[in-house]
Amino acid sequence: MISNMYIRGTQVNYYFVCKTKLWLFSHNITMEKEHELVKLGKLIHNSHYERDWKDVTIGPVAFDIVRKNDEIEIREVKKSSSFEKAHEYQLLYYIYYLEELGIRAKGILSYPKQRKTIEIKMDLERKKEIEKILSRIEKITKGKMPPPSYAKYCRKCAYFELCFA
Repeated sequence: MISNMYIRGTQVNYYFVCKTKLWLFSHNITMEKEHELVKLGKLIHNSHYERDWKDVTIGPVAFDIVRKNDEIEIREVKKSSSFEKAHEYQLLYYIYYLEELGIRAKGILSYPKQRKTIEIKMDLERKKEIEKILSRIEKITKGKMPPPSYAKYCRKCAYFELCFA
């Protein structure tokens, strides 16, 4: 299934956060680069786990941090756990992607400001769920842009003005 997929982890994350954001991002409409909260997240990412490999890219996926022990450990560093489910599935997608390449991996979600760490492992049920999510992402990105629906976190989103101006 991986051979014709070019889905990025950010798209899996946005699938859980906002379908409009997912569609915009997937069509190369990116608003994040100059957004203050994204800059803060990058600062947190850069100031932690300094001895590990950072920003490793394999195909369409880019991992925050990679460690190699008995199995590869992928670590995603996030500013806050407010979208924990989105973060978890982003990491599950990375594990899925590597497993499709024949590489065994586990994932760690890190929230340094909250001093919180969560280990993420793949199982058969999650693998099937990831495959369904990837299929849904492809349908969303190939269709028309989903209309924005306002949520409490929209005001902090880099796409806010584009959606609600």
